[in-house]
This record gives sequence, C-alpha cells and structure tokens, in this order.
Amino acid sequence: MNEMEDVWRREAPHVLAALLRRHGDLADCEDAAAEAAVAAVQQWPSAGLPDDPRAWLITVASRRLIDRVRSDSARRRREAAETAGADEPGTAVTTSESDDSLQMLLLCCHPALSRPSQVALALRSVGGLTVEQISAAYLVPARTMTQRLTRARATLREAGATFTWPSAEELPARVAAVLDACYLMFNEGYTRTAGPDLLDPGLAGEAVRLTRLVHEAVPDHAEATGALALMLLTQARAPARVDAAGDLVPLAEQDRTLWDTAAAAEGLALTHDALRLGHVGPFQVQAAIASLHVEAATAEQTDWTQISLLYATLSDLAPGPAVTLNRAVAVGMARGPEAGLGTLAPLLTNGALARHHRLHAVHAHLLELAGDTTAAATAYDLAIRYARSVPEQRYLGRRLAALTADPR
Repeated sequence: MNEMEDVWRREAPHVLAALLRRHGDLADCEDAAAEAAVAAVQQWPSAGLPDDPRAWLITVASRRLIDRVRSDSARRRREAAETAGADEPGTAVTTSESDDSLQMLLLCCHPALSRPSQVALALRSVGGLTVEQISAAYLVPARTMTQRLTRARATLREAGATFTWPSAEELPARVAAVLDACYLMFNEGYTRTAGPDLLDPGLAGEAVRLTRLVHEAVPDHAEATGALALMLLTQARAPARVDAAGDLVPLAEQDRTLWDTAAAAEGLALTHDALRLGHVGPFQVQAAIASLHVEAATAEQTDWTQISLLYATLSDLAPGPAVTLNRAVAVGMARGPEAGLGTLAPLLTNGALARHHRLHAVHAHLLELAGDTTAAATAYDLAIRYARSVPEQRYLGRRLAALTADPR
C-alpha cells in the first residue's frame, strides 16, 4: 500500500463523519468524499502531502457538496447555511477529535437495513473495500452488490438516518452487524481476495482497531470480546503465513516460533473472558477454535477432534457454506478424509460455491489424503482456475505439480 492509500484508509471515516455533521445524507457525502480523494490523487504527488490531510480532504469535499447545493434550487436554504461555514482549502477545519469510525459503522448498520446491506455498506463506507471484494465475500455478482449498496443508501435517506449514537434499545443489534463487518474486513486483510499479495496488514490491523473500539464501548458484550479474541489469535499467525518470496505457508507447515506471542496471549485471555460472559455466540466459538490452534505446540498436536466438535456447534449457531467448508477440513483431520468428504459433499452441488476456489482446494486436499490422486488433480486444477490471489494460485500449483510428478 502506498502512502496516499494509507492516508485515505485512516482518514476516510473522519472525512465522512465531518461531512455528515454538516449535510446528513450518506450517499451525497460519500460522493463528495470520493471526489476529494480524486483531487488528492491529482494534486498531492506534485504539491506534497498536506500538513493536515484530514482538514484538506474535508474542505475539498465540503466545497463539492456546496457546488451540488448551488446547482439544485430546492436546496438553497441549505446552501446558505453551508456556505457560511465553508473553509478555504488548506485551512484548519473543526472536527471532532474523537474517533468517528465506530459511529460511522453504527450509522451504516441502521435498523432500516437488512443485515447483509448493513454489513456491505459498512465495508464500503468505513472499511474502504471495493465492490468486487464485498461481492466476493457474499458470493454474489458485483452488479448485484452495487445495486444493494445503492438501495441501502436510498433507504437510509428515506429513513432519515442521522449521524448520532443509537439508542440503548438499538445498540445490541447494531453491534452485531458492526462485528460482522469488522470480521469480513479482517478476513480481506488476512487473505486478500485478489492481487499479488496474500496479506493486507493495514486492513487487518484497522479491523482489529475498530473491533477494539467496539469492545471498549461495550466491554461486557460477549460476542464483541469473542470477535476481538478471534482476530488477535488469527493475526498472531500472520508473521509465519508467507515466506520470504511472499508465498503462502499453510498452517501445518508454519514456523510457530515466528508467531506473535503477545497477540496470542491477549487473544487467549480474551477467549477465556468471552466464554465466561454467558450465552455463547458464533464469534466465541470461533475464538475457541482459534485458541486450540494457537495452543498446539506443533501441527501434529492439534486437537482436531475438539475442533470438529466446535465446528458442529458453530454449524448449529450460524449455519452456512463457509462453516461447512471449515468443518469438513476438521472432520477430515479428526476422523479421516472419507468422513471429511462426506461433510463436504452437499457443498459440491451448491451453485453459489461452484466457482469459489477454496471449495475445490479443500476437495482436492481431502481427495489427496484419501489417495484418489486423479480426482484430486482435477479438483486442484479447478481451484487454480478460480483463484484470483496470485500467492494462492502459486501454492495450489505447487500442490498439483507435486501430486502429478513422475515418482521415477
């Protein structure tokens, strides 16, 4: 990630928050912020990074909003109020010093929206994920996701959603959606959907930071504690996840001495706290699974039986293809590849997953363990065809090459 992308990721929620305080319409504010980002790309390389990038972006975006107001006679009253408070580019702009990111997430997760729309809008507006990345997470075409985001913004406008802290009654449901958004953001940072790099440390780190904000705001929320624990336990393995060439190193082959012991320790402590807080939810169960991986001194010592049982619990709490896919791996490791293939079988006829590389990669791995090298090679070939991450393509290619190599 270059410096400008890093600045934009850090400042975008604050820019949007400042605009929303003046204007109130998320769609208009997002458009104005995007125009300010384009202006920054055009001007900063030659003029240099401003001393206060946030103020610069807010000011330019504010002027874009005012230009729109001036072109619409129905908004003349708003124009007068906004023009009176406008600043010239490069001057200081009064903004809240508090972190606006959490409040932005809560706005996106407004109850007028469905859960998928809440999460998708949060990923786009706060996480900065592309439509392609979000659509991949939901296994839908990019055009479908674009339409969903457009409808979500229109729904917020119709509902009169404002940039305010939700009521005590609304907060729990919004927190649940916020956690889903943070976790999907983390996943995209931990395993990029496409491109030359496997990891996006900045995005994963931002997801952890946002989840900390949620945890600090609702410290007794069991799922917020579990989500933070899960991310820390997973992030702890990141230093060993790629080799010097940037290629993927699977969990079983990682040098565990490279793991981040501080993140692992904090994650284990939070997992213990989360499981003590009462009703067990999906993030707590996933944190428990991650803790078993971290606690195993070697890959061979991993308690796959316990992990498979936890995935069965997770399947009851939050059924879905991703859970079934992971459960198949755990069952295959605990009870043998044939059992894993039996768990995986329903997904092989699932149209939504037919073009998802990880389904075919897991299928290939289990077939290879079962000794069916011909079928495994076919599955690896499909996985390579559908993978869009270059490091994953290379890893799958190596597995296929090793499987089909002439033993002579």
